Amino acid sequence: MPRKSAHESLADADAAPGGVAAVDRALTLLGAFRQGDGALPLAELAARTQLHKSTALRLLASLEHARWVQRLADGRYALGPEVARLYALYAAAFSLDRVVLPVLRDLVAATGESAAYHVRQGDVRLCQFRVDSPHPVRDHIRAGDLLPLERGTGGRVLVAFDPAPGRVLGARDRALHARIRADGYAASVGDRLDEVAGISAPVFHADGSLAAAVTLTMPAHRYDERYVKPVLEAARRLNGQV
Repeated sequence: MPRKSAHESLADADAAPGGVAAVDRALTLLGAFRQGDGALPLAELAARTQLHKSTALRLLASLEHARWVQRLADGRYALGPEVARLYALYAAAFSLDRVVLPVLRDLVAATGESAAYHVRQGDVRLCQFRVDSPHPVRDHIRAGDLLPLERGTGGRVLVAFDPAPGRVLGARDRALHARIRADGYAASVGDRLDEVAGISAPVFHADGSLAAAVTLTMPAHRYDERYVKPVLEAARRLNGQV
């Protein structure tokens, strides 16, 4: 039976309960970069994490493959573009909440129904922000939930105003999306779920590109076409602010 190594890394000393040791060790490599660091040699990364060089090298290969780190021509390692991408999402979320949430709260106050802010994430949409209706009977989507693009008014708006490159649509969907673009919003009953109705409008960045969809959802029996106006007003308030 192999003996346990007397050499304990930082990750081993502070392992996540129920976690995966390799993930803990990889994360300590990312955490080894400090303010002012540009690129670090393997030896320095191993020393800072108390990992064996051979272990650090294998973990760095995986991190490099996933673009969390990049290996420079001189053999040193620097943080990779995936770190910058996630930081941009993190920073945007913390600045966006001060802009988006007040608008969603006003929309809920005006209609009594649930309001959400959906952004596209590849082939699905993310409910990034959500303010619930005060009614006990409502749909129970939460911020952070992933929803389909091909069903529900939020998904319809995201595709209608920013179709994915190479996405092949049938004649019915093309006609539907053309109507959404002409109307400036999507409204339906029972598109995603039979008992849920929704109204969504697009939100645009200052440069005119699509940012998100603002959506109002309610039980089908409470659907009211008069809610289209406050949804469009909410989207107008967010245009150019996100």
